[in-house]
Amino acid sequence: MSDLKLDREELEILASYENQEWQSVKELKENTGKYQAYAHAMSRKDHRINIRISEKDLMDLQEFAVHEGIPYQTLIASILHKYVNGSLCEKPG
Repeated sequence: MSDLKLDREELEILASYENQEWQSVKELKENTGKYQAYAHAMSRKDHRINIRISEKDLMDLQEFAVHEGIPYQTLIASILHKYVNGSLCEKPG
């Protein structure tokens, strides 16, 4: 493996892995389907919009996106897609 030429990002990933910072994904099959659905829904990006939201909401969206392992703009697009298709559910409470 020492013969490989790794760039900075690859070295960071390798160090992270070697430091045991990675965790197995629970319910891999269920999550794979969910992320494939996200990817499919977001694959046709043929229009751009600009919106203004509060800094707190943006930070919360970015934090949630990190937790989900997807870019925050993809998360926002997914939320909007679910809303317009009637599949967005309200959080209880």
